[in-house]
Amino acid sequence: MAKTALVTGILGQDGPYLAQFLIKKGYKVYGLIRRYSNPNFSNLDFVGVTNDVDYVEGDMNDEASLLNIVRTLQPTEVYNLAAQSFVKSSFDQAKLTTEVNSLGPLYLLNAIKYFSPMTKFYQASTSEMFGLQHTNGYQDENTPFHPRSPYGVSKVYAYWMTVNYRESYGLFTANGILFNHESPIRGIQFVTRKITDGVARIKLGLAKDLRLGNLEAKRDWGFAGDYVEAMYLMLQQPASNDYVIGTGESHTVREFVEAAFKSVGINNWKKYVVIDPQYKRPAEVPALKAKADRAMKNLGWKPKVSFEELVEMMVKADLKRYGSK
Repeated sequence: MAKTALVTGILGQDGPYLAQFLIKKGYKVYGLIRRYSNPNFSNLDFVGVTNDVDYVEGDMNDEASLLNIVRTLQPTEVYNLAAQSFVKSSFDQAKLTTEVNSLGPLYLLNAIKYFSPMTKFYQASTSEMFGLQHTNGYQDENTPFHPRSPYGVSKVYAYWMTVNYRESYGLFTANGILFNHESPIRGIQFVTRKITDGVARIKLGLAKDLRLGNLEAKRDWGFAGDYVEAMYLMLQQPASNDYVIGTGESHTVREFVEAAFKSVGINNWKKYVVIDPQYKRPAEVPALKAKADRAMKNLGWKPKVSFEELVEMMVKADLKRYGSK
């Protein structure tokens, strides 16, 4: 009998790549979607799995819908990728961010506890939980949390609730503490996609400048398609655990900008970039870098796409989008 997986956040960035990965593994994939009059399946179209996913209607804010879905499907695995994940917006929408990112995982955990206790649960945690904390310049599973945004705070709650249900009820629950991971289907509001989209527009003569905030923030950037494999591997282990996932390299936003312009043959990028204070966060996280030794040792996982390859991949995709128009 084929394994089944319920994926929340199926319309976002990671959901389509995970669905594609699981379908290739022979899974029957169910995708949770809210009741839209016109849902946007473009990200699933991009990876070519729109018609291969079974869609179920529900909402992370509606516990009854999640209880009913888990009770009905009895999935082998649940991957909770749904979130209000834009850090800057979390300062303006702290309550919504908390409801979706904190209470939503709790509702799913309760549904598994009561109706499908053999289901394995993956919680999408984030490096933003670390905030200012680091150990010798990096973060791993033993680094304390010090979130610097409502988004990070909401994810810390979900992290500990996931641990608590593992320790209290014996459920198979795993936190994937993923550092920044990008792709051609990253939301346009995120700085990486804003950069690659802006560079494509400038290259094609559709824009004259690129407006950004803090160029000195350092992040550990990887490819989302690599990271979904780590999610899957966490739920295939004999015992559940929590894992940091990242490349072990950090680059500034400035380096990302430079690499993006370089990929289209523009070296004097500074004349196109305008620093705009409105894009700066109220509280900045200056530097994040993963130490993913546990994942590499226990899961046998390692990233395949380099930083330069990732940036070029994203710029090429945006050039193709505008070219097709």
